[in-house]
Amino acid sequence: MMKLAGKTVVVVGLGESGVAATLLALAQGADVVAVDSAPDERLSQAARDLGAKGARVIAGWRDDGIVKRADVVVVSPGVPPIAIFDQASESGSLVLGELEFASRFVDAPIVAIGGTNGKSTTTALVHEMLAASGKKSFVGANFGRPLSLAAGQPYDVLVLEVSSFQMERAPTFRPRVAVLLNITEDHLDRYPSFLDYAAAKGNMFKNQTSDDVAVVPKGDSPIAREAARGDGRMVTFGPGGDVGTDPAAQSVVDRLRGRSYAVSDIRLRGTHNLLNVAAAIACASEAGAGPEAIGRVLASFEGLPHRTSFVSEIRGVKYYDDSKGTNVGAAVSAIKGLAESRVVLIAGGRDKRGDYGPLAAELAAKGRAVVLIGEAASRIADAVKGSVEIAHATSMDQAVTLASTLAAPGDAVLLSPACSSFDMFRDYKDRGDAFVRAVRAMTAEERRA
Repeated sequence: MMKLAGKTVVVVGLGESGVAATLLALAQGADVVAVDSAPDERLSQAARDLGAKGARVIAGWRDDGIVKRADVVVVSPGVPPIAIFDQASESGSLVLGELEFASRFVDAPIVAIGGTNGKSTTTALVHEMLAASGKKSFVGANFGRPLSLAAGQPYDVLVLEVSSFQMERAPTFRPRVAVLLNITEDHLDRYPSFLDYAAAKGNMFKNQTSDDVAVVPKGDSPIAREAARGDGRMVTFGPGGDVGTDPAAQSVVDRLRGRSYAVSDIRLRGTHNLLNVAAAIACASEAGAGPEAIGRVLASFEGLPHRTSFVSEIRGVKYYDDSKGTNVGAAVSAIKGLAESRVVLIAGGRDKRGDYGPLAAELAAKGRAVVLIGEAASRIADAVKGSVEIAHATSMDQAVTLASTLAAPGDAVLLSPACSSFDMFRDYKDRGDAFVRAVRAMTAEERRA
């Protein structure tokens, strides 16, 4: 465990992770300076309260000297890489991401779940499978609760959704089980190239030993190369994998343990989710979940909000909320996973500078029309021109109304934006809630009619 008594710790970024890291550092006896570039009125009450708990809180932070003089610098995941962190390292400061910092104060084995898409669903499944097996399981990191909250608590296992941001400064982070579900273009507004993004994702494997397990998609060479940066025993999932889908038998088969789970018994829908199920079975089994508990969870788990969630059916058209589809790969997977043969897609938001070509190809195959919103609308329109009919909207209400006029009975209307939400909404949840409200209002109007 890291010794902080009498040392100066600077925590940069005072969202939930930064607040939790500040409280952990204070509990360890450190002299803590908690800073954020936002002005005081934009900080949460929890961040402002840190001053009363012993930290020195600086809003509107601009003084790089504070970081350079620190013994330890803890960087919250939402804070982008800046030169001052490298300069602080060169000056002798220990610069860590919040996840790495927290991992030095926990003892339970870690199951780390990464990937561009599907990681929240897989994280929730693994946590539920372990909990159903009688394990006291913490679930968090990128999945809502900072790992710092688990410090000093008697958990049997820590199930962590990990983002590329959280893996950027993680020199000793070592999960007992690590899975990288997939890597598709995302966050190219932060990383110089796709290879840099993939390498950040792959950092989860680099400290694994032969006592650990690396779970990877069968036949995915780039991810296998990332896993090979460590020494974990490799387990594959997906078609033909150690835990794989068997289309002929309509089941997910765990070949390592001789178990089979019928697709008809799995509550979670969507073909893309069968890969998440296979990955979850592999991770949970390696972490100690029993097959009976796994089966019970698969029979009851319906999925998470804003992830291809069914909202309503109006005049023969089904409406789905996949607001969490914040990149091109996620939107493509959501379209592929729908049972309906044609889809009217609502997409757009803040551009992440990815390639919209795969989305255009999927819309050419399955799209009825696309309704575009937000800052990226014109760029997406250029990419999908000729593939599908295009309409534009300035609000979610208008987008839903337009989509309803473009859809035919038997179609799906899908919100899967392929972009972040911050141009028009607080976050993806706010965006999804706006979609759900609009669809429910239309449903109520239809019933009155």
